[in-house]
Amino acid sequence: MESHELARPTTAQLATASVDLDRHRRCGFPEVIFGQGKTIEQLREVVGALVANGEDVLATRIDTEQAAGLATTFRRGRYNATARTFRVSQPNPNRPSTTAWVAVISAGTSDLSVAEEARETLDWMGVRVTMIHDVGVAGPHRLPARLAEFADADAVVVVAGMEGALPSIVGGYVACPVIGVPTSVGYGANFGGVAALLSMLNSCAANVAVVNIDAGFKAAYLAGLIATRKHQPS
Repeated sequence: MESHELARPTTAQLATASVDLDRHRRCGFPEVIFGQGKTIEQLREVVGALVANGEDVLATRIDTEQAAGLATTFRRGRYNATARTFRVSQPNPNRPSTTAWVAVISAGTSDLSVAEEARETLDWMGVRVTMIHDVGVAGPHRLPARLAEFADADAVVVVAGMEGALPSIVGGYVACPVIGVPTSVGYGANFGGVAALLSMLNSCAANVAVVNIDAGFKAAYLAGLIATRKHQPS
């Protein structure tokens, strides 16, 4: 009788979650865990399902208490308190090597947490990252002085609060997609990032697209897809 390999499960059905185990095959990268509002036990179950499936794990919006609880179970886990991310890397990552390259540019030091979330996401995707901090429009000479560090990147993520002008400026210097991330940094009329969001949405730079407020993960994931697909063999 001819033997057949058992089909690999596509979903891990847990008590409070259905973990997509097939997303890596379909979409190129595994499911990412959004940690906000989840209990430590729920997070342990979801992380455990992904680890058991051989995936590199990325969990976002993880607070210090959640991270401490996860670290007791997943000794290989690494917490970035600034980015609020928790990652578990497999000994032999299931991902091909790539020359994909994304630059992450932040307007000010206050935007660092969102920029770090973007960096952790890109690193998890296996994308080379160049970080450029504190080059906002209040000191306009700072950005062109560092142009050589990001001009040839496959995509650029630009993180800015206040009036959110920086993505438009960056867009005028580069020949690649620019993903703008408005942050909630700013005074009262910033409206928690709404002013920056509207400014970026009204950008006159044709290569600028915009994600939600403080969405460093989303911007990085989009930029990472652009960069990795550019370098896939035809």
